[in-house]
Amino acid sequence: MIPVTTATEPSTFESQVRTPGLRAIAERVGEKPKRTAGKAFTKLATRREDIPSSAFPTYWTLCIDDLMTAYDFICAYSCFRIHKVTGAASVDHMAPKSRRRDRVYEWTNYRLACSRMNARKNNFEDLIDPFEVQEDWFQLELVGFEVFANPTLDPVIRAKVETTVLRLRLNDFSDDRATDAENYWSGEVSMKILQQESPFVAKELIRQGRTITNNA
Repeated sequence: MIPVTTATEPSTFESQVRTPGLRAIAERVGEKPKRTAGKAFTKLATRREDIPSSAFPTYWTLCIDDLMTAYDFICAYSCFRIHKVTGAASVDHMAPKSRRRDRVYEWTNYRLACSRMNARKNNFEDLIDPFEVQEDWFQLELVGFEVFANPTLDPVIRAKVETTVLRLRLNDFSDDRATDAENYWSGEVSMKILQQESPFVAKELIRQGRTITNNA
């Protein structure tokens, strides 16, 4: 994983996601917020915390294109580019829907993730937030291309990085990282393309001095 900076909330987010989402939550507990169109959602609980997470309307899917643009099409967890043709982009709720009803429809709670990583992250809260990752917390060895925690980290942070690697099974992608590096070293792709497609690998090749001067 690499550091991810929170992107500015899109101008359409309030009307497309937050407002209808919060209205739906209110209606799920029997409240009657102002509604100018459409049918109200059925009451399911008396408290917000008792609303099943599966009952939240998926308004967040309306901002997937905004997330893709804002975060350069890069999955926050795998650090590979998400291609619309070969992969599926999804919205991961960093604070799980099942526990944080107040964060279900908040832009700052969304992480761009490929569907595989979203499923692996699930409702776990013991992972490093991509927005909190700092430089070189995650490192890459260039033989087997496996991800590991920077050994100089504070033990508490290092343990959380290691948990993240295991929980997300990031080393399932060692062959893909090796292929990306080899394509760069062989001259098939430039560093610019590598940074667009596989930014974690590009960053680690630069950090470890394994770039080639004639393939910028």
